[in-house]
Amino acid sequence: MVHKNSICVKVFYLCCFCAIILEMEKLKISESAIIDLMGGTNKVARLCKVASSNVSTWRKDGIPRQHLMFLAARIEKESHGLVTRKDLFPNNFWLIWPEMLEKSNAFGLQTDSEEE
Repeated sequence: MVHKNSICVKVFYLCCFCAIILEMEKLKISESAIIDLMGGTNKVARLCKVASSNVSTWRKDGIPRQHLMFLAARIEKESHGLVTRKDLFPNNFWLIWPEMLEKSNAFGLQTDSEEE
């Protein structure tokens, strides 16, 4: 039996809450929330190979573009797809990740998934 205060239950409720906010209100996720999602200031600093004080500054001033690009796929994975690279870079995601473009040919749009 899963206890109502278990970490799994808390994560589930947090994911549901985030999904509701992102889907219903279409809010932009804040830099601070991204840093928390990624494991906090120290972990993001290690990932980006910068000082923790820099990451703390990013919480209020924004994550520099080159670091956000570096973290984008990991953010998408950590958020279980709730925050995508397309969400983070809506105007130019296809320049950064061309493989994310939908492919078309004479038969219409094609996806990479194989259907049986």
